[in-house]
Amino acid sequence: MLNLTLFFLILGLSFIFCSLTDPRCFVRKKDTETWIGDKDIDCFFYIYAKHGHMKNEDFNRNLDKKLTTKNIHLIFCLYFALEDINKDPYILPNISLLVKIECNLMDDWRNYSLFKKIGEFLPNYYCINQRRYLIVLTGPIWLASVMLGPLLYMTNRPELYYGPFHPLLSSHEQFPHLYQMTSKDTSLALAMVSLVIYFSWNWVGVIISDDDLGLEFLLELRKEMQRISACLAFVHIIVDDKILFQKSANIYYNEIAMSSAKVVIIYGDKDSHLQLNLRLYRLVGLRRIWVTTSQWDMVTHNKRFLLDSFYGTFTFLNHHSELSGFKTFIRTANPSKYTNFISLSTLSWIHLNCSLSSLSCENMKNCSMETRFHWLFKHHYDLSVGGTGYVLYNTVHAVAHALHEVLLQEVNTWPKNSGKSLEYDSWKILHFLKNLQFINPVGDKVNMNQKESQDVEYDIHYTMEFLQNLGLRVKIGKFSKHLPHGQQLYMSEEMLELNINLRQIPPSICNVPCSPGFRKSPQPGKAVCCFDCTPCPENEISNMTDMNHCIKCSDDQYANPGGNHCLKKVVTFLSYEDPMGISLACLALCFSVLTAIVLVVFLKHKDTPTVKANNRVLSYGLLISLILCFLCSLFFIGRPNKITCIMQPTIFAVVFTVATSTVLAKTVTVVLAFKVTTPGRMMRRLLVSGAPKFIIPICTMIQLILCGIWLGISPPFVEADVFVEKGHILIICNKGSIIFFYCVLGYLGCIAMGSFTVAFLARNLPDTFNEAKFLTFSMLVFCSVWITFLPVYHSTKGKAMVAVEVFCILASSAGLLLCIFVPKCFIILLRPKRNSCQQFRNMYFKMESAH
Repeated sequence: MLNLTLFFLILGLSFIFCSLTDPRCFVRKKDTETWIGDKDIDCFFYIYAKHGHMKNEDFNRNLDKKLTTKNIHLIFCLYFALEDINKDPYILPNISLLVKIECNLMDDWRNYSLFKKIGEFLPNYYCINQRRYLIVLTGPIWLASVMLGPLLYMTNRPELYYGPFHPLLSSHEQFPHLYQMTSKDTSLALAMVSLVIYFSWNWVGVIISDDDLGLEFLLELRKEMQRISACLAFVHIIVDDKILFQKSANIYYNEIAMSSAKVVIIYGDKDSHLQLNLRLYRLVGLRRIWVTTSQWDMVTHNKRFLLDSFYGTFTFLNHHSELSGFKTFIRTANPSKYTNFISLSTLSWIHLNCSLSSLSCENMKNCSMETRFHWLFKHHYDLSVGGTGYVLYNTVHAVAHALHEVLLQEVNTWPKNSGKSLEYDSWKILHFLKNLQFINPVGDKVNMNQKESQDVEYDIHYTMEFLQNLGLRVKIGKFSKHLPHGQQLYMSEEMLELNINLRQIPPSICNVPCSPGFRKSPQPGKAVCCFDCTPCPENEISNMTDMNHCIKCSDDQYANPGGNHCLKKVVTFLSYEDPMGISLACLALCFSVLTAIVLVVFLKHKDTPTVKANNRVLSYGLLISLILCFLCSLFFIGRPNKITCIMQPTIFAVVFTVATSTVLAKTVTVVLAFKVTTPGRMMRRLLVSGAPKFIIPICTMIQLILCGIWLGISPPFVEADVFVEKGHILIICNKGSIIFFYCVLGYLGCIAMGSFTVAFLARNLPDTFNEAKFLTFSMLVFCSVWITFLPVYHSTKGKAMVAVEVFCILASSAGLLLCIFVPKCFIILLRPKRNSCQQFRNMYFKMESAH
């Protein structure tokens, strides 16, 4: 209890008002004789007043064999209220309220015996010495008030109906003499739907009686169910017509038996065919979770509850306080004197103060029979006041307060004869009563003005078959409409865990819930609660069950394989820590070093024919440009930034333009050298003047102009690509203007193709040191690499695109290095004899002698 109290304090004042501090367990011994003893019969209570302090002498005579235990319980509540009023010195001082009880009037009506008492009803038979009544309390059966109420109106007697609310009785045109004491259950549908939400049910059946009460409830229930997107699996409207009921009984049974809905809401008149319908379900052992009101706690003829409580029954009751002193009043009434012995356990539900901590088992359903007996019978039992009894109790107090107001206005007209009955204008009493507000003896506020909005509270009970012929009802929660939305329903987790094994209660759903990673896909032609589960699309998730739509992950996140979580994307780029990046960087450095070694070899052997042939200055320039080509690939590795993104295309374009234009210059030099046959010709002047060398700055200048325009119009920039690779944010350099990018590549291609063409034409020129063939092959490799680059580059994604670009830079540069300079290095280092003019002359003379 300490933990529960702390829990309530945490929830706040709103939950404290809804806390389950009153007795929460109720036990009932089942009727072992006949189910008829569990019914209500009509009882009319005629209230009159006398001067002085008097007791109701008719107490013993009013309890006869015709009364059921429920009606006896109502009579006890009535007398208890009268005794409270007659003892109260502040209400009706020196005046006693007395009562005359008439029960089973409907049976008298059917047997026409009511006309024998015609003098009690019709004014023509009124005598001077006959008693006049202030007001009549009718109920708890509404039909009796409808049938017999007009007779009361003829005798000028107002009628207060204390039974359950019925819309038919609210018609002032039909029943101007009747006032209902019970307000309409405007929040019952909302309260039941709140329970449906709490247990995550969305597929619920409904059984109602075919009357205004049931149809109005169904309308409210549909509206609340639509609000939470829950569905009604079936709706059975039980008609009163016997023939129509028999025709639809089998259809209704097959539907409820085959339906996957395990929860059924019951609402309607218990004296209709609805009761017979439920008794048939009880007979065939139809097991469902029943959700209903207190009037359906009836016991059937086979010693069992009307509603099979295998899974349990959830009951909604109007909240009311227990009447202090009622237990003592019952015990002093000495019921053993009556012709039918009244046991406390058969009068109504009796409550006990639950001390669930004494239970040694996990929950009540799993307790052994011995443990249940030991736990149950060590408690002290108190008689619980039912909902109708509490309304009757308040009705009697309301009559007393209304009469008190009348007396205060007519103090001078009090009769002086203390032994005679007091007679007042009953309609004036009714007028005061309709606008009355007061605090009853147990501290509850009673507002008789039904036109005003009143706070509605329901106690939620759970009923189970605790022992054989014994039912246990546990208060597990409360619903209060006046609390903020979302806090209106309070359920005691302690009571749920100890009394309801939720794992044993089947879910009431049309389909198995869609697990996270899936979304609900409606089934054509079926209710919205019936659906298929469809996996979420790519990069979308559902992190809860039964989601209608998947949630798209943000750009910096991606969906996990299960589709139920968005994971943070990893920032990635071609880094030096990446195996591919470090491998390409090592290749670039190795080729740079190798090119530098070749340059050193050429410088060391600069005077040899192999180096001097085809212009050694151009060879030096080509080697230096190749070193820069290899090193420029390093700008593509590592995290891109604004500077590296600008340097990547410009340095790449410039150094490769220098390299290819140098190859072109060397090729032109070879051609000019072999075309010079006579002195003074133009080609000789071009060769001597070094004109081929001007090809390099001219081609480079054109490329620089193109790069300048590129950088001026749409320069490259850093881009975070979140879509190219799942789970990664790729940091790359966007080319900016793709047109200028291809213009730069196209210009390089034109120079390369020009070099290839010229070298190809000069490939067969005779000379030992002629490098035209090497130039041809090198440019073939160069062009092949970059032609292959274009489709491969566009077919790759992510870091692979950058890796392809770096690889093409290295491959094309390596092609130039290996195809042009490796054969020369082979002669210089490994065949030095061939690297001399004398050797060349000897070979030439041998060839001439042979011819």
